[in-house]
Formats: sequence, structure tokens, C-alpha cells
Amino acid sequence: MTISLEPIGTVIGGRQEAIDDDWGAERAVIALDEGRFKPEAAAGLDAFSHIEVIFHFHQVAEDKVQFAARHPRGNTDWPKIGIFAQRGKARPNRIGVTVCRLISVEGTRIEVEGLDAIDGTPVLDIKPYMRDFAPRGAVREPEWAGELMAGYW
Repeated sequence: MTISLEPIGTVIGGRQEAIDDDWGAERAVIALDEGRFKPEAAAGLDAFSHIEVIFHFHQVAEDKVQFAARHPRGNTDWPKIGIFAQRGKARPNRIGVTVCRLISVEGTRIEVEGLDAIDGTPVLDIKPYMRDFAPRGAVREPEWAGELMAGYW
């Protein structure tokens, strides 16, 4: 089965390169495709403090996609794990998902902070972040994940 997705918009601004850390203060605008969307598509979004942004890691070449186990960020101090046990950009469908702070909505332009996508990134979808969709109960993760994320935001 093949699934075809058409971006709903593009990231404008923020970083030019995908550097692994210090994304927390990055600001960017998601410009919705005005050929498909009018401002009413984002009506009510400004009532939320955060949004989930689904995007495509468009600068990862298909021949760089990982299908097997690897050390996150190539760090051999961390265990070799499968691509589905990490959030690296070289994943099979090159899809990223991030919860970021919503700064403003002006027409078809959505300003965000903490989006770990670079300038020009195709945005596939936007959803309001709702705490009732967050995990219920305790969240468990391995120690290496906390070490990896220590400087990410």
C-alpha cells in the first residue's frame, strides 16, 4: 500500500540546519498553504497553549534512512536499539512529531516556539495539544533517553 500526503504548510524561519540540541527557544512560523486553506482553518487554535506538529524530515536522503538497530546519535555509551525505540530523523517514513508552544495565530500563519524542524520543512498536520490525550499514569523511559534529551530543549 502506498500513502500519499500533501503538506498543509511549510516552516518559515528558525534554524537552517538540523542541529541536535537547544531547540527550546527556537521560534518559527508555520505558513499554511493559502491555495488550500483560509484563516478559518485555524479558527480556535489560539485558545490552546501548545500544538502538535507533524512534519517531514525532507532533508534526509532515502539512502540514509535507518531500518535496523543503531546507537542513538552514534554514541556507543548508549545501547544499540531499533529505529522505533528512538526518535531520530532518519526513520523509515522520515516523519517527525513535536509538541511546541503556540505563540500566535494570525490568519494562515502560526507562530511557534520549540519546534525542532528547520526552515523549509513540509508540515503534514497540526493538532491542538490536549492533556487528556497525554499518557495516563506513570511514564517509563530508559536512562539513556534522559541523557540524550538533557540539552535538547
